[in-house]
Amino acid sequence: MKNKKEMIRVIRTSDAEFVLDATGKKNGRGAYICPNKECLTQAINNRGLERSFKQAIPKEVYETLEKEMEHLES
Repeated sequence: MKNKKEMIRVIRTSDAEFVLDATGKKNGRGAYICPNKECLTQAINNRGLERSFKQAIPKEVYETLEKEMEHLES
C-alpha cells in the first residue's frame, strides 16, 4: 500500500475512454496504480483494472496506457 499522492490514477471518462490522470483531479471513475510499468503489467495480468471498473478493457486501451506511462516515466 502506498500513499495516494505517490500513485497514478487511471480514469474512465463519461465517453467510456480510459486515460492516465497524473494530476488526480480529472472527472471520472478512477483506479490507482503505482507509477511504473511493472505495476501496469501486473494490473493487466491479474485483471485488476477490469475488476475496478467492472467491465472488460480492450487491448488497445492497455497499449495506450503503456505509452502514456512511458512518457510519464521519462
